[in-house]
Amino acid sequence: MSEVMTGSQDRKKILIVEDSPTQALHLQALLEGVGLEVVVAYDGQTGLEMARNLQPDLVVLDVQMPGMNGFQVCQQLKRAVDTAEIPIIMFTRHDEQEAVVLGLQTGAVDYIPKDAFADAVLLETLRQMKLIR
Repeated sequence: MSEVMTGSQDRKKILIVEDSPTQALHLQALLEGVGLEVVVAYDGQTGLEMARNLQPDLVVLDVQMPGMNGFQVCQQLKRAVDTAEIPIIMFTRHDEQEAVVLGLQTGAVDYIPKDAFADAVLLETLRQMKLIR
């Protein structure tokens, strides 16, 4: 029984903050498919609250959301003592150089444009971060 408990405790928890239900479900299926525990927030404010409460191993954050955008969420997570150490990956359609630079300046560890290669790049980034094998 202890092996089962250890296995579930070793499972990494990922918080997806994405306002598009279609994109959020796609990411959830992709990440659960590689053995991660996934929770989803559909707006920035909910994402902030969930990050504080759940202390995930990683936040995958969309940039363009209604209300609070991803840059604002990232800044607030990085400024708060209880969430400052949580790595954040910006995962977004905005791939202009200025947006990438801003994402990294606000504290994201990576900035992945949503394109034909996005899933593969995300999974490889998670491997390099040792969140998956």
